[in-house]
Amino acid sequence: SPEGGQGSPWGGDPGGSRGIQPRSEPSSAGNYRTQLWDKQSESFLPSTPGLGMHVEVKDPDGKVILSRQYGSEGRFTFTSHTPGEHQICLHSNSTRMALFAGGKLRVHLDIQVGEHTNNYPEIAAKDKLTELQLRARQLLDQVEQIQKEQNYQRYREERFRMTSESTNQRVLWWSIAQTIILILTGIWQMRHLKSFFEAKKLV
Repeated sequence: SPEGGQGSPWGGDPGGSRGIQPRSEPSSAGNYRTQLWDKQSESFLPSTPGLGMHVEVKDPDGKVILSRQYGSEGRFTFTSHTPGEHQICLHSNSTRMALFAGGKLRVHLDIQVGEHTNNYPEIAAKDKLTELQLRARQLLDQVEQIQKEQNYQRYREERFRMTSESTNQRVLWWSIAQTIILILTGIWQMRHLKSFFEAKKLV
């Protein structure tokens, strides 16, 4: 999974879409770069100028929180306060790709979440922070990130507990329904056999 850290390449059809599901964070950013397959050299080109990419991000409820067109490479950011898994899809929407029917497009994607989206050298220059102040800022951001991670883990635990309780309840009702069906089937069989024996004058 290309979640947080190093970029991962995707290879596939130029018109296709790809999705990943990173953990929910209030602030997330993604850097991507595309490479088009060259049939003549049988390798991916270093860059694909003129290619258009459409980025769409959905929250766990399926609500679109980002839908925007970018170039062949770029950076996108989004903010979501809904905990859970988010889906990020990238697909080419350039008419230039029509010339490469049956070609391949590789996408390098690097996802950054939480504090990792902050550009601390830029923040230090903008706010004129000393090295000590910048380090304190980083520590505060890390503490905030830990708190968000704990809240997310508690949310996942609550969701798992609710799912387990719902499953147990369904199993219980299914067992009760099976028992009732067996009892009714037994009663019907007994009445049917009794009627059969009475018809044959065996009882």
